[in-house]
Amino acid sequence: MKLPILNYGDARLRAKGKRIEEIDETIRELASDMLETMRAANGVGLAAQQVGEALQLTVIDVSQATERPSTMALNGVEVVPNEQMPLVLLNPEIEIGPEKEIAAEGCLSFPEISGDIERSVWARVRGQTLSGDPIEIEATGLLARALQHEVDHLNGILFIDRMSSVAKAALGSRLKRLRKETSVTSRAKSYSAL
Repeated sequence: MKLPILNYGDARLRAKGKRIEEIDETIRELASDMLETMRAANGVGLAAQQVGEALQLTVIDVSQATERPSTMALNGVEVVPNEQMPLVLLNPEIEIGPEKEIAAEGCLSFPEISGDIERSVWARVRGQTLSGDPIEIEATGLLARALQHEVDHLNGILFIDRMSSVAKAALGSRLKRLRKETSVTSRAKSYSAL
């Protein structure tokens, strides 16, 4: 089932996700719905916070993004990233390398807004699969960037928090408008629920 994606201005995007202790049918269904939602929105990643759930759960699929290749090691073994997609990660913990790069980045919670973001070139994530098995992913390229972006979401950090002050100021009016539109929509929904 396709889920509504929260936009910037919704306080739930700032919530730190709770650790998932039990992988039950509800979690499996949420992961499936998140994958469907992400694909329908042409995204490469989606965190549970973006669909209103404060949980340590994210989905990623970089297989359609051919302009920014990735490398990947899965549990210490070099693999072809596209053959491992989509990824469903629970309770991920991230380690990043010292080398940085600046690249354009967007977010499904910020429709039609993007900016140059500095991220580490390399990332390692340890977490769990939907089966509860431990998983370790080392990545470069777009996959490394997506992992960092999604783990940030799980901790209530948005990509605009990583922008330079100049870049954020340049987007100021668009961000203010999006926040205002989200606020108006949220109020309208709460009135209709009365």
